[in-house]
Amino acid sequence: ARAMSVLRARLYQLELQKRREKLDEIQGELKDISWGNQIRSYVLHPYTMVKDHRTNVETGNFQAVLDGEIDNFIESELLHFANMHL
Repeated sequence: ARAMSVLRARLYQLELQKRREKLDEIQGELKDISWGNQIRSYVLHPYTMVKDHRTNVETGNFQAVLDGEIDNFIESELLHFANMHL
């Protein structure tokens, strides 16, 4: 009975370790979301500007961005990503 209990505990620990490793693989490297690590800034007063801090793309048409017109941000991020992996 004792051997079976030890075996069950070891199998449980192995399963937990596999799940942790799989979760780590899925999540990848988590970024720190503290101040200074933001992706995009929205300035609405006294002037209007939306700036992507990763690619330095900015636009003064904040309403278009808020309406979902973010193609220029997506394209610049894709180009930035492609250039980093060449």
